[in-house]
Amino acid sequence: MRSFNQQERNPEGFEEKIVQVNRVSKKTKGGNKIGFSVLVVVGDKNGRVGVGLGKAPDVSAAIKKGVSVARKHLIKVPIIRDTIPFEILIKEGAAKVLLKPAPLGSGVIAGGAVRSVVEAAGIHNISSKVLGTDNQASNVYATMKALKQLANRYYRFKGGEV
Repeated sequence: MRSFNQQERNPEGFEEKIVQVNRVSKKTKGGNKIGFSVLVVVGDKNGRVGVGLGKAPDVSAAIKKGVSVARKHLIKVPIIRDTIPFEILIKEGAAKVLLKPAPLGSGVIAGGAVRSVVEAAGIHNISSKVLGTDNQASNVYATMKALKQLANRYYRFKGGEV
């Protein structure tokens, strides 16, 4: 079984980071049915990042499913001088995430859920604040929504493709 904050690089250059592992159980006629759900962040540290939720009876199968879902939902994030082009505040469910560009040398100033997403994307200087909920899954999804909206605005302004 993998440790909670384990990172792994595969041959295609994607880094996989496990954000959350949940054990779920369901009451059935024959007894309790136990399964796992795993939230995985996948990124190439070059502007592409994705998030996937995998569910399976064992942790390793759930991780594989999460990675495959994350790879199918990759987004391209604009990175200018190792940071994001402009500030963005997004609300997704109960989570509010504020992402701000930071000067060179600041590093990643972010909580655990946001940090895993922005580091996988390859952003080296960013300041963020998570408002609202402590739920890591909600914060990861809000961060992804913020980065997606950031990309849409940036590329629409620049006239390029997402």
